[in-house]
Amino acid sequence: MKKIFALLTAGVMVLALAACGGGEATLPTDATVVDEAAMTYEEFMAAEMESEVTVETFVQAHQSWWDNKITVYCQSEDGAYLLYELACSEEDAEKLVPGTKIRVNGYKSEWSGEVEIIDGTFEFVNDGETYVAEALDVTELLGTEELINHQNKFASFKGLTVENISYKNDEPGDDIYLTLGYNGASYDFCVEVYLTGTESEVYTTVGTLKAGDKVDVEGFLYWYEGVNPHITAITVVE
Repeated sequence: MKKIFALLTAGVMVLALAACGGGEATLPTDATVVDEAAMTYEEFMAAEMESEVTVETFVQAHQSWWDNKITVYCQSEDGAYLLYELACSEEDAEKLVPGTKIRVNGYKSEWSGEVEIIDGTFEFVNDGETYVAEALDVTELLGTEELINHQNKFASFKGLTVENISYKNDEPGDDIYLTLGYNGASYDFCVEVYLTGTESEVYTTVGTLKAGDKVDVEGFLYWYEGVNPHITAITVVE
């Protein structure tokens, strides 16, 4: 609204100058367009679905670039975001390294429980700030209503037991689905191949696991019809 008001004001002044002076109209030297302030995470979560949102946040990881789009996992001190298929050139994709600060404009959306930003565009914020999140241990929040409050954060889960492993399309080379147990309940995890690739340590390690192995896991707290983290590291602990 501020931006629209500034443009309208400037336009009115141009017309007034043209009408009164009879000569070539020019914008006043102090006419500026005011950017909308970025939302806090709390404001983003309070915004209505499908509403336009603007946030400033820090890249933590991203999936592979394709067709001028990229899906990015981002986090700030106050919360985390998934930027789904953000508009991005291949050149800019190479600059989206962990810690990079960006300003994103898009629309808040939800898909099967995952709150994300879609149809987004971004710009780099070169103010010297960087941020790389440490994994937040949310093991004891499994099975609680509080866990979803940490959606999309970089998180860790410790002492889980492997119950089942399967490949999408039933063969290596695509996503891997894991069922891990904790305190008598089962939870779904995923090795998202567009995030990790097939040659990564996490991908190859998961392929060697067997039922009964106890593991520690790190990844992004993605949500798909319930908790469904996209994991980036896994360690066998027993």
